[in-house]
Amino acid sequence: MRAGEEVNRKYDTIIIGGGVIGNSISYHLSERKQEEILLIDKGFPLSGTSGSTQAWVWVHDKSPSWYAEFSMYSAELYRFLSRKIGDFEYERTGGLSPFFREKERIAAEKMAEEYAAFGINIKVLNREEVLQKEPAFTPEVLGATYSDIDGNLNPFRLVELYMKASKKNGVHHSFYNQVFDIRKEVDIYHVYTKDGVFTCENLILAAGPWTGELGNLLNVHIPVKQVRGQILVTEPLEPLLKYTISGMRQANNGEVLIGYSMEHEGFDRKSTLDVMQDTATLAVKYVPDLANAKVVRCFSGIRVIPEDGFPIIGEVPTLENLYVAVMHSGMTLSPLVGTLMTELIYDGETSVPLDLYSLERFSR
Repeated sequence: MRAGEEVNRKYDTIIIGGGVIGNSISYHLSERKQEEILLIDKGFPLSGTSGSTQAWVWVHDKSPSWYAEFSMYSAELYRFLSRKIGDFEYERTGGLSPFFREKERIAAEKMAEEYAAFGINIKVLNREEVLQKEPAFTPEVLGATYSDIDGNLNPFRLVELYMKASKKNGVHHSFYNQVFDIRKEVDIYHVYTKDGVFTCENLILAAGPWTGELGNLLNVHIPVKQVRGQILVTEPLEPLLKYTISGMRQANNGEVLIGYSMEHEGFDRKSTLDVMQDTATLAVKYVPDLANAKVVRCFSGIRVIPEDGFPIIGEVPTLENLYVAVMHSGMTLSPLVGTLMTELIYDGETSVPLDLYSLERFSR
């Protein structure tokens, strides 16, 4: 401990990160046991990545197939979750991933065959079948892959309901509270924050793009990078799109959210004219009727992507009772990750193996 600093409170588990993953973990932990749990965030939930997303629940066209299977398990949990915490506007619309070249069709058929071995049913549609499902789509499309398990949700409602449910179960929250140091003494973690020092036995790092910086405080290398994504939002339109499409979806209020960009700009969240223009051009190529729509706003989000593209979930092998949960597809994976982290902490094993997602894979 530092001289003059007092411990504010002792907890069984502290979660650093108040996005969809951190809040899912806190909720699932609190549902299982009535322990002292604290969730800390340097801002307010939804001020980071979880509040700047199209909020897909997306399974198909993920590669390799075992990652799509992992995503499928999570998507299946969402209907049950809504019965427990409330309506977060989850809609299983079905998902379309269009292609325009013959070699993409061949790759799609191969993917469909590989997915079938994992129990994931996707269809490879021809042009006529795509236009029958989505008449507004360009007739230039060659085809698309389709999965009925894909959809979307309201990220603001989801995180809010996770928080309400966990608070009801006794979870404590500390917002606008920057963590500036973490130290481990024997079997206790001391978390130094702007508002004081907190201690815990179990510490979970789930801070999205900032998770790597937290790991550095404990000399743990968590290989993640930041990727900026810019999203256009149109004025509310009459019903135009029935399905969630790669890069595009229509919200319940009629707005169409459009985003394709992936930029390596660190933590810079500004929107740029060139990317907005490129995004609009591509959107009109896919759905010509969007040429007449007004764009009312643009926002950017900083996504976190682990070095090899796959989630990092589980224990840190070098430090007992230290856990990591960081990934790109947080909206898709939140109910499964919350469930598995709870099993790992309370049972020492998980119902779905986490070997492929272990931090240890980067040192093997």
